[in-house]
Amino acid sequence: MGNIENIIAKTFVDMAHMLETGETGRRPKIALTALGSEHGEDNAVEGALLAQEKGVDVIYIGTRQEDRLTCVQASNEEEAHTAMEKLILSGEADGAVTMHYPFPIGVSTVGRVVTPGQGRTMYIATTTGTSSTDRIEGMIKNAIYGIIAAKACGVKNPTVGIANIDGARQTEAALKSLQTNGYEVNFASSKRADGGCVMRGNDLLTGAADVMITDSLTGNLLIKMLSAFNTGGSYEAIGWGYGPGIGEGYDRLILIVSRASGAAVLSGALQYGAELIKGDYRKIAEAEFAAANQAGLKTILESRKLSAKTAEATAEVVKAPPKEVVTASIAGIEVMDLEDAVCALWKEGIYAESGMGCTGPIILVSQDNAEKAAASLKKSGYLGE
Repeated sequence: MGNIENIIAKTFVDMAHMLETGETGRRPKIALTALGSEHGEDNAVEGALLAQEKGVDVIYIGTRQEDRLTCVQASNEEEAHTAMEKLILSGEADGAVTMHYPFPIGVSTVGRVVTPGQGRTMYIATTTGTSSTDRIEGMIKNAIYGIIAAKACGVKNPTVGIANIDGARQTEAALKSLQTNGYEVNFASSKRADGGCVMRGNDLLTGAADVMITDSLTGNLLIKMLSAFNTGGSYEAIGWGYGPGIGEGYDRLILIVSRASGAAVLSGALQYGAELIKGDYRKIAEAEFAAANQAGLKTILESRKLSAKTAEATAEVVKAPPKEVVTASIAGIEVMDLEDAVCALWKEGIYAESGMGCTGPIILVSQDNAEKAAASLKKSGYLGE
C-alpha cells in the first residue's frame, strides 16, 4: 500500500511540475550520498525532497528509508560511494552530488553562489580539484570550465572576470590571446572606476562577472564564505554548492558539496546537476574545448611554460642604470614577475623600481621613459596588450 501511495504522490508532483514549468521530458535523475554530513541525514532528506519538488528525481543513498524518495541503502561512506559509482556506470543516475570525490588532475569544480551585494548568480571557477599542477595554466583552463558551466545553465554569453590574485595578469594575457585567435571570451568590467577585467574584492560581492576565475584553493575559500557568511560559518545556507567536476574528455557528472552544507544548498546542488543535464553540458564542453584548441590553447600553454623555463635558465645579475626620479607608474605586471620585469628594463638601460599601487603591483619609471618602458615590457611578455 505504501509503495502505491508513493507512486501516486510522485505522479502528482510530476504533474504539478509540468504545469508550472511546461516541461514534459524525462526528469533528470541525480543521486545524493547523505552520509558524512555534519548536520545528519534529516538535513540530507530535507534537501532531497526540496529538489524533488523542483523537478529532480533524487536517488537517496544512506541509512534512511523515505517513501517519497528512491532509496539505496548504505551503512557507511565507502558503501555509499560504491553505490553511487554503480548507479552512474549503469546509467540509472545521470549524475551525483557527494561530499568528496577523487577527481583526476585536469578536472576541477565550478561553484555557484548568490553574491550578497546585489543578489546576482556568480560561477566561481574553480572551487575543488586541480585543473593543472601549474597555477597559471590551471587558471586559464578554469576560465573555459566556468564558461561551460554557465552556458549549460542558460547564460548565453557569460561575462568573465579574473580575481585579483597571483597569476591574474598572466591569465588575462593568455585569455586575450585566445580571444584574438577566435575563441569567444566576453570579458567583464570591474565596477570600480578604473575598470578592467581583473576584479577587486568589491566585484566579488556585487557579482560584477557571471564567471569569476580563480585558483581552486582561493575559490574554495570564497565559496565557503559566500555560502555561510550569515550563519557564523558552521552551516552553509546559500547557493548551489561547489559544483560539477569539469575537464577536457571528462564525462562523469559529479557535483561536490561540503559536510557543512545545509538542506537548501543540497537542494541547490541537485538542481544544478539537473540543469547541466537539461542543458546538455557534455555537448557544450566538447564544443568549447574544440573552439579553445582551435584558437591555440595548447600552444599558448606550452609557450608560457617554455618562456618561464627560459627566464629561469638565463637569469643573470643585472646592474641598475643611474637612479632617476620615477613618477610614472605601469600597472598590469604579475606580482611574481615584478622583479624580473624591473631587471629586464635595466638591461634596456631604463631605470625602474618596483612598487605596489592600490590596484596591485606596479613598475615605476621616469615620465620620459614611460612609453618606452611599457613597449619594452609588452615585447618581453611581462605586460599584456
